[in-house]
Amino acid sequence: MVQIDEKLAPILAEVKRRNAGEAEFHQAAEEVLESIGRVVAKHPSYAEGALIERICEPERQIIFRVPWVDDRNQVQINRGFRVQFNSALGPYKGGIRFHPSVNLGIIKFLGFEQTFKNALTGMPIGGGKGGSDFDPKGRSDNEIMRFCQSFMTELHRHLGEHTDVPAGDIGVGAREIGFMFGQYKRLTNRFEAGVLTGKAIVYGGSLARTEATGYGTVYFTQSMLTSRGTDFEGKRVTVSGSGNVAIYAMEKALQYGARITACSDSSGYVTDENGIDLELVKQIKGVLRERISEYARIKGTGAHFIPAGKGSIWDVPCDVALPCATQNELSGKDAKVLVKNGVIAVAEGANMPSTPDAIRVFEEAGVLFAPGKAANAGGVATSALEMQQNASRDRWSFDQTNDRLAQIMADIHDRCHRTAEEYGAPGDYVLGANIAGFVRVAESMRALGVI
Repeated sequence: MVQIDEKLAPILAEVKRRNAGEAEFHQAAEEVLESIGRVVAKHPSYAEGALIERICEPERQIIFRVPWVDDRNQVQINRGFRVQFNSALGPYKGGIRFHPSVNLGIIKFLGFEQTFKNALTGMPIGGGKGGSDFDPKGRSDNEIMRFCQSFMTELHRHLGEHTDVPAGDIGVGAREIGFMFGQYKRLTNRFEAGVLTGKAIVYGGSLARTEATGYGTVYFTQSMLTSRGTDFEGKRVTVSGSGNVAIYAMEKALQYGARITACSDSSGYVTDENGIDLELVKQIKGVLRERISEYARIKGTGAHFIPAGKGSIWDVPCDVALPCATQNELSGKDAKVLVKNGVIAVAEGANMPSTPDAIRVFEEAGVLFAPGKAANAGGVATSALEMQQNASRDRWSFDQTNDRLAQIMADIHDRCHRTAEEYGAPGDYVLGANIAGFVRVAESMRALGVI
């Protein structure tokens, strides 16, 4: 892996100093700054006017109290966040996450990544991210509604279809989006459909949005494999996670002729000698709302559940690995096991699931590696397509949206591949994605002046 350019080292040091304790943000910033050293060497003007420093500094960071009343009539307090990172290309765009792990550093890392991810799509959207340390698990619908209404009572003043357009993320599905949209509509007295994406179809949502991130990850991976003269047909595929992204990554991989070897949740992972039965996973996660261990119990012969801490899903031999769960879930040790077992491609369906050590192992072994800002851009791309439909008061068919998604992901792949070659690192998708995203944002920022 490239080392950071001497011109950029002081910038990274200052980012770490001014954002103390925000390890995930430091990691994301370091990865980007390592890549763009080649840009600065070739085009020194990018280092002028504190352009890079401005890219690393959010335009606005909003933190607020979220009080709400639970079903026992007890007042609960959570913390809400919205980091509006960059609007050089368009309105801020990025998900809302409800999870106990949410803090400012996590949201900043996600918003920073989102800026480059959104740029890579070629769509006119900026970068942002938000959320709360609220945990919807185990809460009643009424509790979730009261929380969402309190959350949006503050957040609504910072949103708008031309200002900031959030979407769903971990812990925020159609139910939560509905409650937030309802409160936004009530407070503003406007049916502003384009202010939130991931909405239910009945009031302005887009077909294929649920499938988009998982499908997009596989579309990107298919393009990578094609660049090496192969494809998914007959490949063993391991997918971490069992949420929407993982489920629809599995679905699309199966359509391409792959065999799913394993999937997981926070309780552990399951394998199946006959290949994972996706319909059963959908039933367990989407209908029964049970842990993945139920898969082995229901399936019986040939299916095995390995609890968390007793092994890693990355111990399972595979040709293609799709980490679709959470950040830093795939370590350097895991990467070595995958390489030893013959993995040829890894694509991040989640945000930054591979540690820097893991990425280094893959690069040294010649494994095709797609970073999240490129491989999982399908979700936000389809969110931007939802914004288009809302703006035109129209609704596209599933096939129309899916075809656009497939083309966008192919374009992202080609853009990353071409950029990596241009800067002397053919096949390095991390460098290609970071440079391509950076250049598009930087050029827009230069055109707009010092703001």
